[in-house]
Amino acid sequence: MKKKISIFLLVLSLLCTGCGKEENKPIENNKENEPIVEPKEVQIVDLNSNERPIAVMINTHKDARPQSGLSDAYMIYEIMVEGGITRMMALYTQDFDEEKIGSIRSSRHNYLDYVLENDAIYIHWGGSDVAYNHLAELKLDRIDGMVYGGKYFTTDKTLKRSLEHTRFSSSELIKQGIEKLKLRTTTDRDYLLNYTADVVDLSKKDGSKVANNITLKYSNYQTVGYEYNSDEKVYYRSMSGQKHTDLVTGEQYHFKNIIAYSVKYNSLNGTKLQDLQNIGSGEGVYITNGYSVPIKWTKKDRKSQTIYTYLDGTEIDVSDGNTFIQIYPTTGELKIS
Repeated sequence: MKKKISIFLLVLSLLCTGCGKEENKPIENNKENEPIVEPKEVQIVDLNSNERPIAVMINTHKDARPQSGLSDAYMIYEIMVEGGITRMMALYTQDFDEEKIGSIRSSRHNYLDYVLENDAIYIHWGGSDVAYNHLAELKLDRIDGMVYGGKYFTTDKTLKRSLEHTRFSSSELIKQGIEKLKLRTTTDRDYLLNYTADVVDLSKKDGSKVANNITLKYSNYQTVGYEYNSDEKVYYRSMSGQKHTDLVTGEQYHFKNIIAYSVKYNSLNGTKLQDLQNIGSGEGVYITNGYSVPIKWTKKDRKSQTIYTYLDGTEIDVSDGNTFIQIYPTTGELKIS
């Protein structure tokens, strides 16, 4: 009996070890007083949105400068068309707000590859015969100023320009056109680029170089420049040695990211129209936050999205901000310093 009592007392003693001493125990993992850190979210686009972007053809002819309404574009392409002249295609999300966009110019067939890779609604005023043939074949959702000039576009007669350089639109008019024409507004395609809210530091990547000044020559007609502002951490843009400014605000355009690469251009069927050899793969550069690194690009076909990777094969992390994609000819030149 005493043995049973002793065992019972021993067990009770073990169970009660530390009883009444809770106030002396250290508090572990107390997070009540720690600040709650919310995960960073990308601001330039809504990564959870399934809305189609809107792609607008922008005139870059010297007689059509300055342009307007590019500040709200999250991404812009520039490609040479003919005679050494380039055009731009600005991409907007559907919640964009611009009172004056343009001047808007005609379509070229090379740009359709980039409309397709973004599954965008296409806004243009006219087009080459080749472009119209491709548009009919591809059945792209689009609004053409040659058809809807009096409804969803405006002509600014106050500008001392030739008529073809005075065509504009606005976010409100474009949205009205999309609604009235019952164009598809959603997509199952992700954004082209892999955005991150974290700071992208290219200085530790293979082949990184300081990139404070960029000069990119398309032709004797068009040269583009960028100058890095280390305080704002953006690149201020120029064209043909002049600041690239907005017609309405007068402010100089600036961009967070630049992707530049050259492809072979050739005249199409004896015309001045330029055809791009942009299907396949090649090398380029990615520039952000004061540094550049060599990258690779791959595009399987005209409908597939272009994939941009570091030299190790991983997709580039794109800084949260607007991006300019410069696709220049192999006869051009890129300088970074």
